[in-house]
Amino acid sequence: MTKLVAISGSLRKGSFNTALLRAALAMAPEGVEIVEGSIHGIPLYDGDVEAAEGIPEAVTRLKDQVAAADGVLLFTPEYNNGIPGVFKNAIDWMSRPSADIGRVFGGKPFAITGASPGNFGTLLSQEAWLPVMRTLGTLPWFGAKLMVSRAGAVIQDGKIADEATEKKLRDFVAGFSAFVAECKR
Repeated sequence: MTKLVAISGSLRKGSFNTALLRAALAMAPEGVEIVEGSIHGIPLYDGDVEAAEGIPEAVTRLKDQVAAADGVLLFTPEYNNGIPGVFKNAIDWMSRPSADIGRVFGGKPFAITGASPGNFGTLLSQEAWLPVMRTLGTLPWFGAKLMVSRAGAVIQDGKIADEATEKKLRDFVAGFSAFVAECKR
């Protein structure tokens, strides 16, 4: 069984990216389990807090989920042409202490996708994640790109309302799952 963790980089209740993630959960191919990770409850990174109180429970929980997974799907919004601060903050916390980077991220397959109400999807956000993924030693999957643009028309009431987008997501999940399975061999 291949186990994937999917993480949305949005805290919004009606998030397009969380809706996309939840649609992906139901698209897991046979032999693949996708579970939802969460950045909710992760405070702003503060080295003084880390030194005085250690790693927050919400961070530890997500780190352990990622470390136990065979691969990770990131569903990233795009804010001001870049990575959302809350999502990057969660990854920054997960890299602490630095001795944990190898256990959590090292050589682990990662795929990045996302949805945006704009015309270009999350192209710039996805590209901005690549140096971060490289620094953490992940194994990014470049088999396909999925950037859902005009998400307000494609995702309605928390569900994908467009057959073409649903097919692209299904193909994305299947392609990444196959990549992860190949990496496990």
